[in-house]
Amino acid sequence: MFFRPSLTALALLPWQEPVLEFQDPFVGAAENAQLANEGFRRCQDYVDGWLLLADSHSGLIPRNTKDQYWNAQDSAADNYPFMVLTTSFTNRVMYGGRMRQMLEAEIKLTSRIDALPDTYHFAKKGFAEGEPDLNRIIFGSSEYIKDGLLPMTEWLGHSPWSQRMISILDDMWKHAPVDTPFGRIVSNNVEVNGEMLQVLSRVYWMTGDAKYLQWAQRLGDYYLLGDQHPTKNFKTLRLRDHGCEIVSGLCELYAAVHFAAPEKKKAYSKPIHEMLDRILEVGRNPHGMFFNSIDPQQGKQVGGGIADTWGYTLNGFYTVYLLDGTGSYQAATLQALSSINEHYRNYKWEGNSSDGYADSIESALNLYNREPVTSAGQWIDSEMQVMWSKQKPDGVIEGWHGDGNFARTTLMYCLWKTQGVSAHPWRRDLQFGAVEKDDTLYLTVTAEADWNGKIHFDAIRHQSIMKLPLDWPRINQFPEWFCVDPAAEYRIQRGDVGKALVFKGTQLLEGVGFSVSAGKELRLQIQKLN
Repeated sequence: MFFRPSLTALALLPWQEPVLEFQDPFVGAAENAQLANEGFRRCQDYVDGWLLLADSHSGLIPRNTKDQYWNAQDSAADNYPFMVLTTSFTNRVMYGGRMRQMLEAEIKLTSRIDALPDTYHFAKKGFAEGEPDLNRIIFGSSEYIKDGLLPMTEWLGHSPWSQRMISILDDMWKHAPVDTPFGRIVSNNVEVNGEMLQVLSRVYWMTGDAKYLQWAQRLGDYYLLGDQHPTKNFKTLRLRDHGCEIVSGLCELYAAVHFAAPEKKKAYSKPIHEMLDRILEVGRNPHGMFFNSIDPQQGKQVGGGIADTWGYTLNGFYTVYLLDGTGSYQAATLQALSSINEHYRNYKWEGNSSDGYADSIESALNLYNREPVTSAGQWIDSEMQVMWSKQKPDGVIEGWHGDGNFARTTLMYCLWKTQGVSAHPWRRDLQFGAVEKDDTLYLTVTAEADWNGKIHFDAIRHQSIMKLPLDWPRINQFPEWFCVDPAAEYRIQRGDVGKALVFKGTQLLEGVGFSVSAGKELRLQIQKLN
């Protein structure tokens, strides 16, 4: 499903720990079911709370509880997409109805330069600004794609939202305003270009269209082969949100050319490693956490604080480790994962903001998926409770567009606790959770009232949806846990029935029907046969 180095196969480092295991996997699955149930309920409460704030005329949600407008970089990028993803799990009627209607309204009302969106003001019933500003519109478009539409596509696959993503992306590059020696690019903004590197490196594989890799290589050449190298030429390199994207973006391009353009990979290899080595040398505290900003030339921290998005940067390091086997990059990942439980319990990320917790927990989840350090899993469980405590009774968290990131990370957490399993129709009393042990999935399902529905198992999405040659860690991705091979067969053993049934992988992906009696626990063991 993905390449996960075995801890036992490598020389043990001081911070490596054994993988957390439950004595009885079904007990662990039942505990996970309770946590996942709370997460799904909180996400649906968040959606319901925000829908009460929607504009009555357009149906769009505001940027926050005070501003009466929808914009691409906030409303569309950070909040709305995770309302869509929530309802894809919890309310399929709302997902196909209200969420689709919001997309249709957004396309109709906000598209300003071809498909590119601009800010829509509710009272004006039109654009907030009298004249379009291409740089502002490109910034908002980039945020909408990378933070919202791309994560949606990685889970949902081909959909109206993926079509919206491609239309915006194509028109961004159609109107690319910045001349460079390597060709026109969409911006000289580091955040935008980092986002574009991530988007293009993935969309190239998803579509098979060479133009996306060509555009990405323009950016790669600009930063790695020109005079814009992040650690040799930047006076300030931001390693937290709104700046760290360039590091992981360049590493995603490095992964893309590793498989698609080996000669380009050879050209990028030295500057990529120089960038990462310099960041390791001057960009971390003793726990292996990244500073918010550094002066890479002087080799010192700029300002104060550590980055809540520490895992976003480590995604890039781990990607290059997977490609080149650079042990220090894996070690950096393990050190950070192994320090968080001891040193960062209830840490005040971004001034105690729920958004800071969301980004930091996502950082851990995505890397824990590859390197399952026991204490990191314990920290994730602990800090989810802290983040959840910030939600208000009406479902709204803090009343700004960052509330969507609360739902994004909660859904990622729920998928860990269910090992990628979902159940439809979802109900608030329905609890399902899973543990994988020795290549067997142990799944429990309970409900307060009789339930009849389908249990769906996760696909190898990096292959089936994104067509990636490697499941390298990606910002805002939904990690894969127990994934079903459509070409294989699987045995499902019910705990209360002696006979096991065999299903094709395609049947598990489409959903297998089960019924649960009120107050009774359904126990299933799922094992791949071939």
